[in-house]
Amino acid sequence: MLTQTTTRVLEPSDLDAALAVLDREPVANAFVTSRVQVAGLDPWRLGGEMWGWYEDGMLTSLCYAGANLVPICATPRAVRAFADRARRAGRRCSSIVGPSEATAQLWRLLEPNWGPAREVRPHQPLMVADRLPADIAPDPYVRRIRKDEMETIMPACVAMFTEEVGVSPLAGDGGLLYQARVAELVGSGRSFARVDQDGRVVFKAEIGAATTQACQIQGVWVAPEYRGQGYAAPGMAAVLRYALADVAPLVSLYVNDYNTAARATYRRTGFQEIGAFMSVLF
Repeated sequence: MLTQTTTRVLEPSDLDAALAVLDREPVANAFVTSRVQVAGLDPWRLGGEMWGWYEDGMLTSLCYAGANLVPICATPRAVRAFADRARRAGRRCSSIVGPSEATAQLWRLLEPNWGPAREVRPHQPLMVADRLPADIAPDPYVRRIRKDEMETIMPACVAMFTEEVGVSPLAGDGGLLYQARVAELVGSGRSFARVDQDGRVVFKAEIGAATTQACQIQGVWVAPEYRGQGYAAPGMAAVLRYALADVAPLVSLYVNDYNTAARATYRRTGFQEIGAFMSVLF
């Protein structure tokens, strides 16, 4: 039995204990929980290691170390331990993302070794909705994207990612990983869009992470030529309707604090701020 504080890489036999930690904050942890529920804790299937922090023999905090480094229910002592492990391993992630307080502490400890970052977004409001807005009708033209429409949706996904992250998802491997992720969302019925009569995407969004308790909307985008024409709020209401009906009782998203137009749209469609995330991009 572990009697002191310690950190270690979790194994498949630790699954129940890890899920118990993740369940403490189902909205904030939806991304990692959805991965763990599908893949378990085997690093090959999970796409990274899950680090655990123990106090008096109890697993109390986690850190997902894959393409993203994500502190989960992490106390200050746990963050220090995770930072030590991350420093020893060297940077293998493309971003650090998670609840703002723990992520800020983690970055302070790692920046001397891992910095400088390409961009730091210190305050990204985490918002949640559990019902449809009373005064905005869902856009009836927003629908699920079919598997045979990958060529229709892919340019919009690339444009959104490049605009949001600042680099193209097609860099490096030619977009193979990104295309596979888009195809996965389309195939699972979690990619939504309004397509105009010429076959161009007007509005799009995806339900990315999904658990039985909560899901997360991502990739919200309106084509530049259609911005300011009132497509965003009805489009969001439509995706929210699908999410509440088919996926989970709580629907979340997080947004850059400087994106005032998006924050206003989300508030209009019933989303309320319940916390904040932070992202460090490399």
